[in-house]
Parts: sequence; C-alpha cells; structure tokens
Amino acid sequence: MDTSLLAALKARPELQTQAAEALRSDGDRAPLTLRKAGVEPDLAAAALTLAELREKAREKFGERAASLYLTRAGLEQATRWVVAERRAARFARHAAAVTDLCCGLGTEALAFAEAGMRVEAVDLNGATAEYARANAEAAGLAVGIEVADALRTPLLESAFADPARRSGAGRHFNPAEYSPPLNDLLAHMAKTRFAALKLGPGISHEWIPEGAEAEWVSVDRDVVEACLWLGEAAEVPRRASLCKAGEWHELSGSGAEKAPVGEVAAYLYEPDGAIIRAGLVAELAEQLDAHTANETIAYLYGDELRKTPFARSWKVEEVWPLHPKKLKALLAERGIGRLTIKQRGTGIDPAALRKQLKLKGTNEATLVLTRLGEAHAAILCQEA
Repeated sequence: MDTSLLAALKARPELQTQAAEALRSDGDRAPLTLRKAGVEPDLAAAALTLAELREKAREKFGERAASLYLTRAGLEQATRWVVAERRAARFARHAAAVTDLCCGLGTEALAFAEAGMRVEAVDLNGATAEYARANAEAAGLAVGIEVADALRTPLLESAFADPARRSGAGRHFNPAEYSPPLNDLLAHMAKTRFAALKLGPGISHEWIPEGAEAEWVSVDRDVVEACLWLGEAAEVPRRASLCKAGEWHELSGSGAEKAPVGEVAAYLYEPDGAIIRAGLVAELAEQLDAHTANETIAYLYGDELRKTPFARSWKVEEVWPLHPKKLKALLAERGIGRLTIKQRGTGIDPAALRKQLKLKGTNEATLVLTRLGEAHAAILCQEA
C-alpha cells in the first residue's frame, strides 16, 4: 500500500469498518461489495488488505490489531505485543528515553511509549516511517519518528534495534546480511549504556558478542525471537523466557554446562525450545533432578515427576528397539490407533514411519524416537 492510499484510509475510518464487515460477511465477494458502494477500486483493495492484515494480526496484538496500520512484511517481522510490552518494562526500569532503530511499523515504539519512556524512532524507508507515524497517532502516543540511517542516528541513554531480516530474495539467516548488518549495529549500539537488539530465534551462538546476554523467547511453546542485551542491560550470559497462558517464566545460566548422562527413567521431559536454543538444558536437568540419555539430545529423564513450565512430561511405559516392523506389531498388540510420534537424533521422518505402522485401534499414546547412548530406541509413553 503506498502512502497516498494510507492517507486516504486514515481519513476514512468508516471505510475501514465497512471493509472489515464486508470481509467477514462476504468473503471473496467483499471487493464487489465495496465497489457497489462506490469505493474506488484501488482504495477498496487497500481497505480490504488492511482488514485482512488486522485480522491476521490478532494473534500478535489482540484487540490492538483493530487500530493498527499494517503491511505484510511489517506484520511478519513485528514483535508480539506481550513480548514488546515485557521488553519495554525492562527498559523503563533502567532508562527514561530510548532510540528505536529500524522501527518498522512502530509497534515496539508504542510499547516503549506506553511504558512511560521518551521515544525517538527511525527507519530508513520513508513509507514504513509513515506507517509508524499513523500507528502512533492512532494510539494517541507521542513518538518522534524520522526517516534516517540507523547507523548514523545519535543514540539516547538507551537503544533498541530490530534489523530487517528479509529482502526480495527471502529471509536472511546470516546476520551479516541483515539490514543493517549485525556487527555494524553492535558497534553503533555500544555508544549507549543500555541496549537490546532483536534477532531471529535461529541465531547461532557464534554471533553472540562477549559480555552480552542472549535471551530466547517462546510464547505458548512457539520460539518467536532471540534478543541480545548489551552494555548495562546484560545481566546473565543466557536466558530463556517463556510466556504460557499470559504468565512469564524465566530460566538463566551460563549456557555452557552439560547435563549428566544416564539411563531411561520413569519420566521423560522435552524442554521448551527456548531452553534448548539458550543452551540451558543442564540447568533445567538440575531443577528436575534429571539427566539425558545421550549428551547431544535434549530429552531428559527422571525418576520422579516434577511439574515445570519449562518442559512437557511423559510417563515412560515401554522401551523398544527402533525397528519399524517390530513397532508395527507391538503397537497393534496394544490396539494403539492414535499415535503422536516425536523424534530427536534418529533422522527418521515421523510421517513416513506412520505410513509403515498402519495403525489400528482405539487406544492413544506417544512414541518418542531417540538415541539411548548410541542405540536407536522407541519409547512408548503417555503425557503426564
């Protein structure tokens, strides 16, 4: 959507409502509904696109989505509100003002402003900056937004950056290809005392600078981002932050410890993805009085069930060799027709194995494919 269409939509809130209602009631015929109402084709398309994106944005922003001005690329990179709100609260405990670099649609800037901070935001793309201004205006928040190069922007007492990780060629997994590149941003953000930099959750540990805190964040078991905390903001080497049903849980540590190795026990735990990515499996194992059965695989085993927000747990029922023909017979004997198949460290495709098993029966179970030492095994279990 170009800025002229954005301006036209801002000037016609009734059209925004009309488009949302047409999309809900008429589906694919919504464009015809708006055109019959006399709306110009380009403006109708823009209004319906905005309505579609706002509906999609509910997962990230809840009811706030209904007043946001969005683009597809901007929505994809935008931080979930529950994460942005929590990060802004951490900033606000240490600083009164923040520079928001690569601000995108401005949703992080809104979170900072709602936390009571003075916010100066910049984005290199003029059209994107217009969306950020529209969102600040719609929220009734005072946010300074300028078109500027993040690497040339003077920083306030704290700074946040969310560099672009997509281009016309797709998503960038190499931080050197971020826009701006990660190392350049790190050098620039070292000029302020308190800073944080949002990254994709797949960031390699080799990119984490010495002295930084690396945090991985998951929301309802979905790992959504990593964040580097820099300067005075760094509190621990590694942190995993999990939001479950709106409640936050944290586990921190060095990220360098190794969990003890032992045998299969009565209960199997699968750590949350944020725990695994942060390298905190050993810290979780200590909490659970548990161990691994292979030091390279993140399943944990313990003799007692200990409920934790950091992992799912299963009661181990049987341990079998990982031979598909034998598994088919064993599952058939037990009448298991509904089977959740999980795997780590075996290279087996669960979907392909499911076809081989030809499941029948009314019973339900979970089958975990993994390695116990160097041996491949299948663990039959029930969620605890």
